[in-house]
Amino acid sequence: MARSIVSVGFEIPGGKAKYTSLSSKLSLLDYDIAVFNPGIGEFYGYGEQYLGKPCLSDSGSFQLKETLEHWRREILEAVKAGKTVFLLLNELEEVYVATGEKTYAGTGRNRQTTRHVVPQTNYALVPGTIEIVNAKGESMQLSGRDNLIAVYWKEMDAMSEYRVLVSGAGVRPLVKTKTGDKMVGACLRYKNATGMLILLPFIDFQRDEFSEYREEEKTFYWTEKAIQAGSRFVSGLVGIDKAVHESTDTSPAPEWVESERYVLPAESDIREELLKLETKIESIQKQKEEKEQALSGETALKRLLYEKGSPLEEAIREALHIMGFKVSQFNNGESEFDVVFESPEGRLIGEAEGKDNKPINIDKLRQLEMNIHEDFAREEVNEVAKGALIGNAYRLAKPDERGDFFTEKCRIAAERGKTALIRSVDLFTVTRHLKGGSDEEFAKQCRRAILESIGIVTFPPIPENIDEGNNQCHPE
Repeated sequence: MARSIVSVGFEIPGGKAKYTSLSSKLSLLDYDIAVFNPGIGEFYGYGEQYLGKPCLSDSGSFQLKETLEHWRREILEAVKAGKTVFLLLNELEEVYVATGEKTYAGTGRNRQTTRHVVPQTNYALVPGTIEIVNAKGESMQLSGRDNLIAVYWKEMDAMSEYRVLVSGAGVRPLVKTKTGDKMVGACLRYKNATGMLILLPFIDFQRDEFSEYREEEKTFYWTEKAIQAGSRFVSGLVGIDKAVHESTDTSPAPEWVESERYVLPAESDIREELLKLETKIESIQKQKEEKEQALSGETALKRLLYEKGSPLEEAIREALHIMGFKVSQFNNGESEFDVVFESPEGRLIGEAEGKDNKPINIDKLRQLEMNIHEDFAREEVNEVAKGALIGNAYRLAKPDERGDFFTEKCRIAAERGKTALIRSVDLFTVTRHLKGGSDEEFAKQCRRAILESIGIVTFPPIPENIDEGNNQCHPE
């Protein structure tokens, strides 16, 4: 007999599941399987902001809270009734919702009304407590043997991506990242429930190749590729549902069996030992997380060797700060500079650029020159800043296997504009030495090298008293 399936918040290509919006009040008890996409963008759109996050109106707040509570209740009732509920782990969305409480200040025309708000997330629809952190990637693997979703994963692995990391008491891992062993797919069982809530890595059915626009009908249709993917997805869910029910043939323990009257001789002692072990594990886990956080901060400079975009810019700012520059960003709504850095020796404006398999070309140099002119036009600036282009060329290759970091045109233009060209690998080498201990004289020489160079910057050699192994860049 075919299993009845409802998809909440997204459509599955192929028509094998009934679609309903997240804002509907549908009952899950009418279906054997339910699958959710917990995106809540329809509730806030482009309205007010508070602390950088969407802040919903009173009406929107009520609708969102009511919706999340409805689905929280429905999911719990469904799994208690033996249903399998799936949740595609979309990104965590954080918003502020009104509490209904308001305070007033002033009188007459000067009267001000303050709405009281509290934070809310799209994952509030999950019964129980889980912890969600945004993270993106595609490199995943199944956790453990006899995995419930093994057959599904064989079909859908290539289409799956993770957008969040999952943790929490009672959350059992199904899928983990290949690096870091972080949980990105899991299952939750609830007390007195024969069904299960299964959290799956996200699948994007809105990708470009899954729809085609038919001009004669002025509408979009699923492609054949999309319909095939939707069919495999639904078949996978049905397979997991079957595996769940096969694994829950035993009767759940009734609540009364937990009373003192039925405690077995060694049960209390074992439970006490388990509690002690859990306490130790929590303490060790906390220490581990603190060390991992410290290590992450300590190794941030290595991004100079392999990153691009914002992560590269952050690493550059840290390196320049270590070198003794006063470092900042600039954004006044009209102009935005990657990095502004100054010292007693002079003031510079920098642009950062990373290239996967190419040298840095002249394009960023044009942007840099424009930034310098915009900076000088500001009333509070009385001298033209020197330009510096910091490039991480061929970033996917080992540093000693890379070609020239800057194109010939870029070097010629830098000579004309008296611009410093800094290889991010060289920046790593000198700041690695400076981070290892105080060396004010060497830091000053490095600053001068940047300020006095036209074209590619040649930094002073690392002082001879430093071990030879520290003179070169050897990323792991």
